[in-house]
Amino acid sequence: MKTFRIAFISNQELNNGMAGISSFLNNSERQSIDNLLWSNDGYKPVVSFAMAYTEDSILLKYFVTEKYVKADYLQTNDPVYKDSCVEFFVAFGDDGNYYNLEFNRIGTALIGYGSNNNDREMLRESIISKIKSHHTITAAPDDKGNTAWELTLNIPFALFIHNTISPVAGLHCRANFFKCGDDLPSPHFLSWNAIDYPQPNFHLPQFFGTIVSA
Repeated sequence: MKTFRIAFISNQELNNGMAGISSFLNNSERQSIDNLLWSNDGYKPVVSFAMAYTEDSILLKYFVTEKYVKADYLQTNDPVYKDSCVEFFVAFGDDGNYYNLEFNRIGTALIGYGSNNNDREMLRESIISKIKSHHTITAAPDDKGNTAWELTLNIPFALFIHNTISPVAGLHCRANFFKCGDDLPSPHFLSWNAIDYPQPNFHLPQFFGTIVSA
């Protein structure tokens, strides 16, 4: 399984709010989400992410180039996986449960907690609303018909209500990162850490990689 070492940056070093976070992550190491899973047609968007953490939050930015872009869902815990969607699944410590954080390209979020895809406790809107997001998209497709979009997220540790996280001594968690779009003209499933399973299912923590402090 993959390991990704991420940097710490203090809140004092981040200027200009979400724009400052976006700029910082532009210059951070990127990891590719490039395992194409359960594919019928071989369609494969180009997707990567960058990540860091502060005293009180995880900073995460996705970089996506794809042919079809959709963001129809606007309400918290809507089925955003049907849109152009990026996802972050994470478990802390020895917790047998994990959080699934799913976002369409404009930052609409669906977030749950549990042990598998049939055991999800959806987080309340009042908690999910603590996430800050910033999104951009190119004005027009390129000459190959592809559109580039980015989504920057500031995810407070307070969101992870079933765990006590103390990043002072560093951050350590198990995670996987995904790209999908179930209702797009070319549905697809991509992962950071490969998944060996016969049918579409991201909810498999045995295939999570590791995120640790640099």
